[in-house]
Amino acid sequence: MHYSDSHIDDEHKAHFKTLHTIRLPKAQWTLMGMIIFAMVACGIFVYVVPWVQTASGTGQVIALNPQDRVQNVTAFVSGRIEQWYVTDGQQVKEGDPIVLLADNDPNLLERLAAEKAQIQAQISAAQSAMAIAQLDVSRSETLFREGLGSRRDYEQSRIRVAEMQARLSEARASLNQIEVNLSRQSVQTVRAPRDGVIQRISGGAKATLVSQGQVVATFAPTEAKRVVEVYIDGRDVALIEPGNPVKLQFEGWPAIQFSGWPSIAKGLFDGKVQSVDLASSANGLFRVIVEEDASVEGWPKEPFVRLGANARGWVLLKEVPVYYELWRQLNDFPLQTPDQIEGSSRNSGASRNSSGSSSGSSTSSGSN
Repeated sequence: MHYSDSHIDDEHKAHFKTLHTIRLPKAQWTLMGMIIFAMVACGIFVYVVPWVQTASGTGQVIALNPQDRVQNVTAFVSGRIEQWYVTDGQQVKEGDPIVLLADNDPNLLERLAAEKAQIQAQISAAQSAMAIAQLDVSRSETLFREGLGSRRDYEQSRIRVAEMQARLSEARASLNQIEVNLSRQSVQTVRAPRDGVIQRISGGAKATLVSQGQVVATFAPTEAKRVVEVYIDGRDVALIEPGNPVKLQFEGWPAIQFSGWPSIAKGLFDGKVQSVDLASSANGLFRVIVEEDASVEGWPKEPFVRLGANARGWVLLKEVPVYYELWRQLNDFPLQTPDQIEGSSRNSGASRNSSGSSSGSSTSSGSN
């Protein structure tokens, strides 16, 4: 006599009444439902929610104009330091004196002035002699043409005119050299080139000797136009173009950054790409210049963000789904949008089709 499987199961369950009464706890059903819901929600999230791709890098705040950068103040002439008018960290205006230099010879200016007067007298005498020599040439030429004078006298008069011209030119060159020396020695007070701050005094105390061109102080201009130079990896720099928005975090400013969702980031400042270097820097990275975006809130003013302060930047690129970004990160692929991938796939498919059609046409021609 054959029994069905359900009948046998019922007989077994009748012998194990306790096992028959066991049920899964309600908490386990709830946990299972939550896990299933979370998996479905995560799947929908990574497929639907967009992610903004970013190319990040570090750098510092610099001045765009070379005249706005930190510069050295040098001595125009050689001499000794006579008096300092400033100290480290002092604010100065354009034209304010920084240091007074004095020549080692205290009577140098008087001696140069005397030499100038002497050479001017020599020039006046040479000009008078030149005028007389030219009259002598005219008189000798007239006598020579009339047959009353010799050729030798005529040629000697012309030689004297040439000698007078050489002496006059030499005297004028000496006068120019003395005027240059006087001009240099008169500029013994080194002045501030523009409004700024004396960052550091490099010269010594009073009576210290300095040479022409030696650095006596370091000067930092104020109200400089600031930009941020960010160094980006070469894999990402190909997608960066002038005008791309940038999020910046300055040193000392607390911030919360969400790379894929810049709209909810806090403590960051806006900028835009001004230019991208064509060649890599010494560190192997490419420099990207980021300027302030005038359409939104500006950067912190000085002295809160000074020249040379460190900064970190995120260049905002195109939006992609979250699943694509996860796949890219896991495979360590460079930044690339799905449109570019589809375009490259279409191009490769078209090239394969064209190669296949060309091979088919060559086969048919061979059979013919």
